[in-house]
Amino acid sequence: MGSEVIIIPIIFGVILAIAYLYYSTRNKERLALIEKGADASIFVRGKREGAAPFWKIVILNLSLLLMGIGVAIFVASILSYNLGVDEEVAYPGTIFLLAGVGLMVGFNMTKKLEKED
Repeated sequence: MGSEVIIIPIIFGVILAIAYLYYSTRNKERLALIEKGADASIFVRGKREGAAPFWKIVILNLSLLLMGIGVAIFVASILSYNLGVDEEVAYPGTIFLLAGVGLMVGFNMTKKLEKED
């Protein structure tokens, strides 16, 4: 019973420690570059030419992933009830397969979207 109470603070502590190390190291690197006289423009991430907005890419990939999962459940039910494939095999197999296909299609569509803009 007591271990469940301890696990949550440990998880949050690890996340905070990683964030602290990331930002403190980044700050030290930037200060060292400034002391050496490096140009400050290297810290600004400019918008790449031809890059699609981040929200379009996320929405596109998420929608294709969810459509792939929906189609997978439909295909798995057909496999299970009509062709006699075990449900324990049909559902996870088709869900993973078609979710991966959806993400691959999303990756290809993202590449085309970046070429258009």
